Parts: sequence; structure tokens; C-alpha cells
Amino acid sequence: MSSHTTFLAKDAPEPAGPGVSESGDRSGLRGHPWLTLLTVALGVTMVALDGTIVAIANPAIKKDLGATFAEVQWITSAYLLALAVSLITAGKLGDRFGHRQTFLVGVVGFAGASAAIALAPSVSLVVTFRVFQGVFGALLMPAALGLLRASFPAGRLNAAIGIWGAVIGASTAAGPIVGGLLVEHVSWESVFFINVPVGVLALVMGLSLLRNHRADKAPRSFDVPGIVLLSSAMFCLIWALIKAPEWGWADIGTLGFLAGALALFVVFARWEARAAEPLLPLSMFRSVPLSAGTVLMVLMAFGFIGGLFFVTFYLQNVHGMSPVESGLHLLPLTAMMIVASPLAGAVITKVGPRIPLVAAMVVTAFALFGMSTMDPDSGTAVTSFWFALLGLGLAPVMVGATEVIVGNAPLELAGVAGGLQQAAMQVGGSLGTAVLGAVMASRAGSVVDDKWAEAGLPPLKPEQAQSLEEAAEVGFAPPAPAGTPEKVADLMAGVVHDSFISGMALAFTCAGIVAVLAAGVAVFTKRGADDGAPSVHV
Repeated sequence: MSSHTTFLAKDAPEPAGPGVSESGDRSGLRGHPWLTLLTVALGVTMVALDGTIVAIANPAIKKDLGATFAEVQWITSAYLLALAVSLITAGKLGDRFGHRQTFLVGVVGFAGASAAIALAPSVSLVVTFRVFQGVFGALLMPAALGLLRASFPAGRLNAAIGIWGAVIGASTAAGPIVGGLLVEHVSWESVFFINVPVGVLALVMGLSLLRNHRADKAPRSFDVPGIVLLSSAMFCLIWALIKAPEWGWADIGTLGFLAGALALFVVFARWEARAAEPLLPLSMFRSVPLSAGTVLMVLMAFGFIGGLFFVTFYLQNVHGMSPVESGLHLLPLTAMMIVASPLAGAVITKVGPRIPLVAAMVVTAFALFGMSTMDPDSGTAVTSFWFALLGLGLAPVMVGATEVIVGNAPLELAGVAGGLQQAAMQVGGSLGTAVLGAVMASRAGSVVDDKWAEAGLPPLKPEQAQSLEEAAEVGFAPPAPAGTPEKVADLMAGVVHDSFISGMALAFTCAGIVAVLAAGVAVFTKRGADDGAPSVHV
């Protein structure tokens, strides 16, 4: 049957791909690939929006609930930990019980946890329900990719993932703007309540339109020891990366958790090699393209998420923008990702992923090196150019690497592959934020004293010097003491900003080098085989 066929005859059965069983009666448009894409994209919107919208609400939560700074940090860290630890196991649940069921459970749970956060009377309950949000988000994301993998043939999967990536880009871009407007004009609770109507709509569409896909070779049992080992290893790794900026990389706590993560990963690998039905079959990594795609996703997230961490400080602390204004200034990046993701999917469909991915990482590297030249006087035109170029480079990687990972995995492991893709992003982003943050802080702290002396400013007491280094690490110039001449106050602010810029430049240079390495990894990617998706409705 032609791939351009839009609808089957009313009484004609839909042919499943080889090795695929599909449950549920066919009615109307149930199972249509493009409507499946629309439904899962709506659910994923909640998770992507939540990734950036919550940061805007944190100051209001801190004030309203009387939270400490450490407690507010846990609002983000708890979600990140729960998400990263649960992703691969959640993907396995989808492979075992069907991706439709796990997607719907994820949607309901995520929306319910969001409502609970909005109603929480204390920051401890906010953190607790953020953990639940992370777990249900982990159920939702791999299931979405599993549904796309089972619904689209290989020739169309890139296009679908391109649109899926554009939705994520749009939601991510909308987060700071929507969050700022809601916090300013409604309340911080509305930032979480907004997920409820979105979740209800995704649930209704999911019940009506999604068709359950489950491979005949789907796992029949659970690798409980594997789940415990992998979850523990991921927890130790992400915890070490989260706490390293506070503890220090040489601290016994950081080194202990990193060593624990390494040991647990080794034990996990040995267990998986002899488990009857392993959680993460090591045979998957015999596929060079799948392994390359996973490494590529880690390296891409390292530079992208790690770099964006500094951009927000640069815009808000150096240029003095509000959160909403900084979100608007980042629109060239996210807008380019929105536009380029579907186009990248079309190009990759025609020529395969290798050439576009190599070219995209070269463009990404060029953009990161360009961002290392930004200074306090860089205007909107300059920053917008580098942000847009970064978005142009990232879009094909988000689309292509995702397709390479999910497309090269066996259909019965589509959920695990989706969890692996998301876990790679989480690990890469956490690693990039921690490592580049350490590089930036070290450089900013080491040059600030010299710049202070070069500016002809009076010597500082030890405690003042420490405060100055901490200010330079985030680019925030503290108010000058009362009675300080304006010229001197400007010099003091200039020292802090210049020190921050020096650190940011080094961090972006390191990110650019990582992007160059990623371009080399992209050489080993290729399109997955068409081994199970239907050839109808597309």
C-alpha cells in the first residue's frame, strides 16, 4: 500500500508491522500516525514547559512559603533526580505493558502532581510532589517516543521526530515568558495549575486516538536487580554532579558518590550480561550507530544545557534584564530550533543522518566559539545572531540523534531506547552544567583580584575578596557602599562583569571543543532499519 494513503477503507484491517501486535478495536482515526504525533506532543508539552517555567516561580515560592535557598534548589534537584533515575525503567514498563498505557498514566500522574504542588502548604510538600512529577514525566517521555517508533516507518520517523522536537523547542521557549506573566499577574501556583487543563486534553485525546503498540517479543518479566542497580548508579552520578559545585570536585563526598556510581555501573553491566530478561540488554550497544547516537546526545546536551546555564546569568546579571526579557532575548535560539527541527527531519529522511549530524555539530561548535566572544557591550543583534546559529546547529542533532537511538533499537525495546535517549540528555546536561560551571567559576574567581587591582581600586579584606569572587561567578555586581562616587561604583561593577565574562568565554570555548569531538562521533551514525512500523496512514 502506498505510503501516501491517508485512510483505510472502513472495514479494512490495519496491517501491523512484523513482530507487532496491536490491541484495541479500530474506530475512526484511532492509531493514525499523525494524530498519534499530535497527542504525544501535547503530553510532552507539559514536561518541556515545566523544565523552564518553574525556575521563574522559584523566587515567589521562596517568599510565599518562607523557604531557604537550599530548599528552593531542591525544587529543581528533586525533579531532576527522579526523572534521570526513572527514565530507562519507565521505558521498560512501556515495552512490557504497552506505550499507550504508560503514556496515559504519565499524563494523569504529571498533571495530578502539578495540581498537588500548587495546593501544597509547605516547601517540603512541594519538593515531595516534584519527585512524583519527575517519575511520571519519566513514564511519559519514553512512551511518547515508543509510540512514534511503532507508528511511523523509518522513512517518515525523522519527519515525526522533527515536529516532536519543534514542539519541545516551542514549549521550552514559552516557559520563561509564560512563567513570568503568570507569576506577575496571577500567582506562582498558576505555573503548576496550567498543567491540569493540558493534561486533561492530552488524556482525552490519548483515550480517543492512541492505539496500543506492543511487540510480540516484548519482555514478560522484570529485571528487579537490574532496576535497583541502574537506579542506584544513576542516583549517585546525578547527585554527585548536582552537589559538586557546592562541595567541590575534590571533596570526599563528590569523589565518593562518583566512585559509587562507577562501581554500581560495573556491577550493573555484569548482571545484565547474564540476566534472562535484562533491563537494558547490552546487545543493544553492539549497534555502532545506536552507541554513537547515545554518546552524541550526551555531548550535545553537555554544551547546550551547560552553556545555557551561563546565558541566563549573562542576560540578567550583566545586562540587567528581567526573567521575561531574558526569555524574549533567547527566542532567536528556540525559534530557530522550532523552524529547523521539521526541516532537519525532512533532510535527514532524504540523505540519512550522518552528513546532517556532522554538519550540525560543526555549526554548533562555531556558534559556541562565537558565544565565547560576547562581552558586556554585545548588543541584541550580536547575541541574537549567535543564539540563532546555535539553534540552527542543535535542531538536526535533537532530531537525528533521537532517531538514530530509537530507530536502531529493536522494536520490542523502543521504550528502553526512548528512556536511554532521555537519560543521555539528562546526564549530558547535568555533566555540562557541573563541569562548565566549575571551569567558569575557577576562571572568574582567579582573575577578579587582578582586575580589581588593575582598576586601581583599594585593597579588600579577605572576607570582602571572598564575596567579590562569589559575585563574579554569577556576574552579579553587588550595590556599592553608600557614598561611593558613581565612577568608582561603575569600576567595581565592571570588574565583576569582566571577570564573569572571562569565565564564560573559557566555558564556551570548552563547550565548543566538545562539540567538535561530537562532530567526529556523528560520523558513525546511520539510519535505523524499518522493522515494524505500519505503512498506512502516513
